[in-house]
Amino acid sequence: MKKPAQVVTSRINLADLITLGEKARDVVDGVRESLLEPDFVKPAPTFTALQLGWFCGLDDKEVLARIRKGDLPGSMEPEPGKKRRMFSLEALRAWTRSIFKENMRPEGADAIVIGVCNFKGGVSKTTTAVALAQGLSLRGHRVLIIDQDPQASATTLMGIDNVDDDDTLLPLCYGAHQSAAYAIRKTYWDGIDVIPASLSLYGAEFALPARQKNEANFEFWNVLSFALDDVRQNYDVIVIDTSPALSYMTINAMLAADGLIIPVPPNNLDFISSSQFFSLFNDVVKGLITERNKTKEFDFVNILLSRVDYNSASSSAVREWIGGAYGDKLLPVEIPETSATKGASASFGTIYDIAPSEINSKTYRRAFDAYERFVELVEVQILMAWGRQLADFKRVTQNA
Repeated sequence: MKKPAQVVTSRINLADLITLGEKARDVVDGVRESLLEPDFVKPAPTFTALQLGWFCGLDDKEVLARIRKGDLPGSMEPEPGKKRRMFSLEALRAWTRSIFKENMRPEGADAIVIGVCNFKGGVSKTTTAVALAQGLSLRGHRVLIIDQDPQASATTLMGIDNVDDDDTLLPLCYGAHQSAAYAIRKTYWDGIDVIPASLSLYGAEFALPARQKNEANFEFWNVLSFALDDVRQNYDVIVIDTSPALSYMTINAMLAADGLIIPVPPNNLDFISSSQFFSLFNDVVKGLITERNKTKEFDFVNILLSRVDYNSASSSAVREWIGGAYGDKLLPVEIPETSATKGASASFGTIYDIAPSEINSKTYRRAFDAYERFVELVEVQILMAWGRQLADFKRVTQNA
């Protein structure tokens, strides 16, 4: 006869749960520090001349010619014992800004706000948001990430730990600030700033409805949109990582956004959940916007196939269902579930944080190419949105 499994039989009180959480936190801190040794600070990636050329669309001779010209940053001094010269992230971004001038934010245009949303967890929402920000920054854009998820995964991926309550959007929701600028922090990644999150951000779900009840003319759904008014000119793109719920904060993010990206893994439950996403959001917005004789338009709404497992028997069929349901809103790219993406996540990073030499280069390339295609498709829509902004501004001034 099989022996029964051994389980803990003593009762658990609240103090025990607190101790359990503290122990888990200590382990996480230890793992994080060991992964980020020797400096215990998340390092920015560096790039070979070949990689720099790839991002800039230049061959080896063209890269060398631009270096000799002297108008762009050169490589760093090689590390002791190594001959290969590497380029810093800051240098690469200077190159892409110079070479792709036509893709930079035009004068008079504001940052494009992108909400990465899904009411279901486990769909790679945070990884999608951070990788999008990194990919856009590598193309020369200046990006702000807003972490609205109290689990603070995007904050962790950006190398930030031990966030105080006052460093999040919570004071904004309580009414202590009108602008979100107070919470912006630098990160290890040149060209990306972040507004971090912490567990205390759950308090926003109590603060906003309380203010809605007690303050005349208060509109809880516009708090973030108004708070970004004086921030938009400082960035090209603002990426919001929302919590996996139709919360007060998520509603704020979606109504502040110019574009939405909804990651959907090709499996039955995630597809069903995505269909509910739009109907639930529509029901909420109808009461907040439509009944007040206002409207809301997005420059783009994208469905992104994420965590695609090509070995799954049902994946192919569900991908067809998703395509049939969302049509041209489904981006023509699929983010594969590979050992490269899993390895990056285990190291508190994304595909952009790891070097091809660290893993199987073929596996890396498959994931990297997919993310680059995704970023490219989003950038095209950002450029179109800027064009519409300028056209709208011109039309308004002509009619004034």
